[in-house]
Amino acid sequence: MKADKVKVERLLKTAKGQIDGLLKMVENDRYCIDISNQIMATQAILRKVNHDILHEHLNHCVREAFITGEETEKIEEIISVMDKLTK
Repeated sequence: MKADKVKVERLLKTAKGQIDGLLKMVENDRYCIDISNQIMATQAILRKVNHDILHEHLNHCVREAFITGEETEKIEEIISVMDKLTK
């Protein structure tokens, strides 16, 4: 992985903490909108991490594949990820 590992780990730990908080909110029968807002905040962090990882993948792994003539597999991977993101 070429993305900033420290940044990725920090964001994932934050998302993990938010999920733990969500479980407590559900256990404590908190207000639905509060739970929903927390879910959206967690999703935003995960989207950011995914964006950063994919950005670095394109800048490093895919770029390298084009240089070495192995771009077909990398293009197929990106298409697959794009298909998943747009579902």
